[in-house]
Amino acid sequence: MTTEPAFNRDRLTAWLVEHGVDHVTHDHPAVFRVEEGLELKADLPGAHTKNLFLKDHKGRLWLISARQDTVIDLKRAAGAMGSGRLSFGNEALMFETLGVRPGSVTALGLINDLDRRVTFVLDRRLWEAETVNFHPLTNTATTALDQAAFRQVLELLGREPVVVDFEALAE
Repeated sequence: MTTEPAFNRDRLTAWLVEHGVDHVTHDHPAVFRVEEGLELKADLPGAHTKNLFLKDHKGRLWLISARQDTVIDLKRAAGAMGSGRLSFGNEALMFETLGVRPGSVTALGLINDLDRRVTFVLDRRLWEAETVNFHPLTNTATTALDQAAFRQVLELLGREPVVVDFEALAE
């Protein structure tokens, strides 16, 4: 039996407000893949993201958040992240750890990873972006955080990302 995650969109929004995290959330039709949301995102400033929920050959879990246009070679990424062979994590494991379904994977899902089972890997270009955009645990909205607010969220969650320069890996 699958239990509901501690945080959903409404509880996440309340948590951001409670902790004084500046953010702006825009509602939109459901988006399941980066390509589907390009038109919607064109009107929203900041770096838009793609997020991959992965598992390595030892069973370790990984969440990669990268700019939407980043090419991620999983073989090269594994070496840069300090992981073994990577494959996509299944839906049940994603929901159990991050509280999200496919299409809604987001760095903000780390709020549901109370046992810290997922290692967070961040694209260098997101670490340096002025504003980053993530789904707020659902793919029917996008939440914009300036870099200070994004780092505040990571600090509140006690998360230090593994920052990887995926652009350099692709060269």
